[in-house]
Amino acid sequence: MVLKAPTHHIAAKPGEFAETVLMPGDPLRAKYIAENYLENARQINEIRCMYAYTGTYKGKPVSVMAHGIGAPSMAVHAYELYNLYDVKNIIRLGTTGGISPDLKLRDVIIAMGACYDTSYIKQFKLDGTFSAIASYSLLRKAVESAERLGIPYKVGNVLSTDVFYPEDGNSQIKWMDMGILSVEMEVAALYIVAAKAKKNALGILTVSDHIITGEKTTAAERQNSFTNMMEIALEML
Repeated sequence: MVLKAPTHHIAAKPGEFAETVLMPGDPLRAKYIAENYLENARQINEIRCMYAYTGTYKGKPVSVMAHGIGAPSMAVHAYELYNLYDVKNIIRLGTTGGISPDLKLRDVIIAMGACYDTSYIKQFKLDGTFSAIASYSLLRKAVESAERLGIPYKVGNVLSTDVFYPEDGNSQIKWMDMGILSVEMEVAALYIVAAKAKKNALGILTVSDHIITGEKTTAAERQNSFTNMMEIALEML
C-alpha cells in the first residue's frame, strides 16, 4: 500500500509541518500552545479533533499537534508525520502518573527510556526485547534547556502501558522497585516508531497525579497550567 499525504488522519498538505512537532495528547493543550506561544500560528489539521498548527517561536518554525490517547493513536500520527511529512523531531508533551516517592505534582520528567506492555513492537518480529529509548540529541537539548530556564527536572525511565484502569491495583506500583518514575501511555510507541523511521523522539512529561498518594490535578490544570514542559521544549528549537 502506497501512502501519500494528506491521509485519513491528517489533512495538512506536504510541507505544512515544520521539522519539529510538539505533540501533547490533549487537543486543547495543542490549541493552548499555539495560541499562547506561537507567532503567526495557522491551523493545518482538525480531523478527529487532533488539532495541528504551524507557526514560529522566536522566529524558528515549529508545529504542534495532538496525538490522542494510547499507543495506537500516537503510533498512527507519529508514523505519518515521520514518513509522509518528513518531520525530523517529535517531542511528546504529556501528563503522567507518578509512582516514585521522590515525585510530587507538576514535577517535570524527561523520559530517557520507556518500559512498555504494548504489543506494537510485535509486528517487527524481533528475536529479543527492544529497548525504547529517547534520541540523545533531543535529550541533551532538553536538559540544557531546563537548566537555562531554571526549571527542576528528573531524567529517568517511565512505563508506557495500554491499561489505564488495571484490574490488579498493584501491577503498576511494582515497577517502582525497578526505578521507574511514572506511568503513561504513549512514549514507548513514539520511541519505537522513531527508531524504525530513523528519526528523533523525546518525551517530556508533567506529573498530573500520583498513584501512591492519590493526589491529582484538575482537567483545567492539565490543559492550561503545565507550562514548564512546554517552555523547555520550545527553548530547544
